[in-house]
Amino acid sequence: MKLLGLLRHAKSDWDDLSLRDFDRGLNKRGRKGAALMGKHIRDHGAAWDAIIASPAERVRRTLDASGLPQPIIFCDQAYLADSSTLLRLIREHGGDCKGLLLAAHNPGLQELALDLVAPDNENTIFGEVMTKYPTAAFAVFELDIDDWAEIAPGCGKLVHFSRPRDLDPELGPERVR
Repeated sequence: MKLLGLLRHAKSDWDDLSLRDFDRGLNKRGRKGAALMGKHIRDHGAAWDAIIASPAERVRRTLDASGLPQPIIFCDQAYLADSSTLLRLIREHGGDCKGLLLAAHNPGLQELALDLVAPDNENTIFGEVMTKYPTAAFAVFELDIDDWAEIAPGCGKLVHFSRPRDLDPELGPERVR
């Protein structure tokens, strides 16, 4: 069995509209959410051997703010990647890791989360992921595989899902007044 974690980057900063999408960092809520989720990931109890990550600035800053100590493998192809590309990157870079964390973007992360779970393994948590995979969300999958080369749609069970707002209600959706 392998363990896969999926972390979406935290809320990005849109103050400077001259920046390319790739170069946007995090806003204040994003920095707070990333730090909170980093603590949650560290306290979760899973052992993460490495992180595969998009090199986009908002992912880099999410990982910096999270304080996660694992070695990071930045993969250009993870930037705005779809589910099949993310699966390929996991196969290529999983190596001997028992627990692997992937930090990237939507809609690819949500697609991957939905693809990994076979219909027989859908549960209440799966329904939450299907509804929305918000910024800084973190999901954990138990995968019925012995080698990362075997990862494929339907091989996983979603065992954990958390969002910043689950840990701090102030980080929930902004209300329009």
